[in-house]
Amino acid sequence: MKQSNTYVALNDWKNFKRRGIVEGIAAGILAGLLTVQYRYLLEKAELLRQQIYILIGKNGFITGLLWFAVLIIIGYALGIIAKKEPMVSGSGIPQVKGILSGRMRMNWISVILYKFVGGVLALGAGLSLGREGPSVQIGSAVGQGISRIMKRSKVEEKYLITCGASAGLAAAFNAPLAGVIFALEELHKNFSPVVLVPTMISSLVSAFLSQRFFGQKPIFNITGITILSHRYYLYIIILGIITGLFGLLFNSMLLKTQELFKKSITKQELKPVIPLLLAGVLGFYLPQVLGGGSPLIDSMVNGDITLRLVIALFVAKFLFTMVSYGSGVPGGIFLPLLVLGALTGNFFGMVLTNLIDLDPIYIKNFIILAMAGFFSAIVKAPITGSILITEMTGNFNHLLSISLISLTSYLVTEIFNGEPIYDSLLERALSRRKKDKAVSILAKEKIILEVPIAVGSYLDGKKIKNVKWDSGCLIVGIMRGGEEIIPKGETTILPGDYLVALADECEAPALREKLINMAKNLDETGTSL
Repeated sequence: MKQSNTYVALNDWKNFKRRGIVEGIAAGILAGLLTVQYRYLLEKAELLRQQIYILIGKNGFITGLLWFAVLIIIGYALGIIAKKEPMVSGSGIPQVKGILSGRMRMNWISVILYKFVGGVLALGAGLSLGREGPSVQIGSAVGQGISRIMKRSKVEEKYLITCGASAGLAAAFNAPLAGVIFALEELHKNFSPVVLVPTMISSLVSAFLSQRFFGQKPIFNITGITILSHRYYLYIIILGIITGLFGLLFNSMLLKTQELFKKSITKQELKPVIPLLLAGVLGFYLPQVLGGGSPLIDSMVNGDITLRLVIALFVAKFLFTMVSYGSGVPGGIFLPLLVLGALTGNFFGMVLTNLIDLDPIYIKNFIILAMAGFFSAIVKAPITGSILITEMTGNFNHLLSISLISLTSYLVTEIFNGEPIYDSLLERALSRRKKDKAVSILAKEKIILEVPIAVGSYLDGKKIKNVKWDSGCLIVGIMRGGEEIIPKGETTILPGDYLVALADECEAPALREKLINMAKNLDETGTSL
């Protein structure tokens, strides 16, 4: 039976390399269409919310009371959704990572339904959340659905989940390259050649559908940008340090807010009511902080904002995002963190205009740069951050400066041992659900692991026979360029190789972590060299 499972897993892995293009297209189409509808409903819900506040302003107290009653009902409904299907709580990206690592499971139909409805209700009512996390999770559920309908194996299912997740992000932000890089850098943590092609195809198809519906334009239509002179690059590094520190604060506060909600409110149904009532109040005094925040970035770019207002909006947006996400409702953090980054860049640029007589035209540059810095510090994915902001602004002339600030903010978080927010959220979710049926502890199906070999790592230059492999690990292949090598005892592992290992699904998470440690600049015990 064990040999049969081994053969099936290897066969499915090889088959996916051949049919991945077709299945990637299917995942891109379905995930793209769902994400387009999701974006469309969110835009309509935001317009409706604005009309409601105008109506309240005209009709007064009674209309306002009715609106707050509606917000309470929405909050209670969101609490029921989060309680009924815990997998849709929060961003959804940590859950996707958990599924890909074999530590979580999901019901794809349930996730699509509840994440879609819950996301529209939460963001439409004004909570400071983003659409990207739900789009990624919905896309991943589409990929799983295709796998289940086509009766694919667990090995192929993980690749299809990755394709769907990439397509979801691509359609959410009109950013096909960022969708691919995010899937590889953040979800898989390596640039597997097996998953690269189908993921890219899925992302491109999804972005094409999104652009056909919403138009061929970037998310942030920032025009009239002048390339920042090299003499200002020192200030980019300073801004990178600032965004890195703010990113550490953001991650710490987000986790603490979740813990506060958990300790102070025991009933899940009541948790979302608090941020929704707060949203109702903010709608009268600071409506700019409601929702994801794209219009706020547009107003900053147009210069329609003062220094005092920038500070007030940053504090309000920061705290409201903490409360919104901490309540556990469906919604992401991409857009809110980008807004916080834009506010930081706006403040920094305005201060420089007073201190060093910086031309105000460059404030737009610092707005864009700080968004990339915030993303890299919080998510700890600098490549994705650089590509994402470049695609969202539609201007590739600033890739050098964006890459500089992304790397700077990332290094700041490394110095202070900051953890990627999605990894932290995943570990917290797993610690709460050790006994939950969503955790994969009983599965016995064989799955394939791919691990890239880094230069100078423990495995670099070693022969297969000289490595003490885990008893549950079977090395079945080495991908070297376009060649697939059948490993033997005398086969030497080289940097740049992709080690293909076979493992039981229940043992895969621990085995994957150990293999990655051995394949990086670590010894076989996981200790830095």
